[in-house]
Amino acid sequence: MSRLHLKRVYDPPSPDDGLRILVDRLWPRGLTKDAARVDLWVKDIAPSAALRQWFGHDPARWPEFRKRYRAELAANPQAVATLRGAMKGAKPVTLLYGAKDEERNNAVVLKEELEGG
Repeated sequence: MSRLHLKRVYDPPSPDDGLRILVDRLWPRGLTKDAARVDLWVKDIAPSAALRQWFGHDPARWPEFRKRYRAELAANPQAVATLRGAMKGAKPVTLLYGAKDEERNNAVVLKEELEGG
């Protein structure tokens, strides 16, 4: 079983979440810091504003978004290293995202990247 999980930041926190890391550039609308229970916010790991706006959560653009976001991650080793460092020693880690689409969002690509996929 993987120790890296994905969860919408709007879903209620659970003790099983372990270390809760927000991987979006923008703070989730309408959510207080207490309600979010975010342990770490790595906003620099999120897609650029230009890529996020281009994607617009359009399923037809998903394959290209994945490719472009992976290129951004490759060009941003410091943010990836920050995230990997935070994950060391933490038993479960949950990457939090705000998108409504649970199958096509930056956290999905990030999880694949961190797991070497």
